[in-house]
Amino acid sequence: MTEVDVSLRAVRKSYGDVVAVADLTLDIPRGAFFSLLGPSGCGKTTTLRIVAGFARPDCGDVLIRGQRVTEVPPYRRDYGMVFQNFALFPHMSIADNVAFGLRMRRVDRGSIKRQVSESLALVKLAGYEHRFPNQLSGGQQQRVALARALVLRPAVLLLDEPLGALDAKLREEMQVEIRDLQRQFAISTIFVTHDQDEALTMSDAVAVMNHGVIEQLGTPREVFERPRTEFVARFMGAGNIMEGRVVATNGAVQTLDLGAGSVRARDSGKRSGERVLVTVRPENVSLAREAGDLGVRANVVSVVYHGATTHVHLVAGPADAVMPMVAHLPNRSASDTEWQRGETVYCRWNEESTIFLADRP
Repeated sequence: MTEVDVSLRAVRKSYGDVVAVADLTLDIPRGAFFSLLGPSGCGKTTTLRIVAGFARPDCGDVLIRGQRVTEVPPYRRDYGMVFQNFALFPHMSIADNVAFGLRMRRVDRGSIKRQVSESLALVKLAGYEHRFPNQLSGGQQQRVALARALVLRPAVLLLDEPLGALDAKLREEMQVEIRDLQRQFAISTIFVTHDQDEALTMSDAVAVMNHGVIEQLGTPREVFERPRTEFVARFMGAGNIMEGRVVATNGAVQTLDLGAGSVRARDSGKRSGERVLVTVRPENVSLAREAGDLGVRANVVSVVYHGATTHVHLVAGPADAVMPMVAHLPNRSASDTEWQRGETVYCRWNEESTIFLADRP
């Protein structure tokens, strides 16, 4: 069996009438890079704070390496933490910032000096011991925060949106560096982010949260390519949500009537006449001007150039049941002016790209 470093058991946390975390049960395998992903207010940061001990659950239990820590204060839990604002002490040198936790544990001076030097070397800041935080760039301060967390050799690393204060290029660089360090130490990591790209790039597993519950838990590929609910599909950028019904089944392939046209899908297990809710990722949609046996009839609303792709925004369906759609078309040969606003087009995709979602409540 896979060893587990962090376990939450039926954890619930409310603030007044607002349920921030709703009876959450979750296991983080040893050595995994695990992301809690979702919009503001979904409960991801509260979950991390509960693991850290900064928030106490109303009910339920928290375990770190099998030890119940629900009532244990933060300083006695075996984790290191990196915050979004770095939380470095401005009046301390870089070496003293990294050494802070070791001093709290009463480690001897010789060991502190050696471990601080090793940790700064790991984050490529050897020789920066005597500088102060205000003498470092944002990326360098982030590395110091990482060194301070890792120097304790904790069982778990907690990352609370640590890249949010960095510019886009530096964020990409730090994504690679953090992931490399995590693999090097084989340290179980819980990463909180609202950025889908960060979660997909860095994680072994992603939990997409909404209103205090996990709507979907899976690998980055599973969550991105096969969302299970409308919320996850929209949050992961699918966006093309369509209602329809099954009209025919031929072997493993079904034909769906979406009102504005018909498409094919892999067999969903639904029978003819049953209602379905489906989505298709924008990059899997192609456009044609000619009608055919298959395809969703739509009108172009806007055409936006995005460098490698052109995003064509459309509306399909009757006036009383409009379906917004978008297609991301590669710019290998087509220009961003090929499709014109107001033009009627037919949206097509292959049957593997049709994703069935859980019915709306």
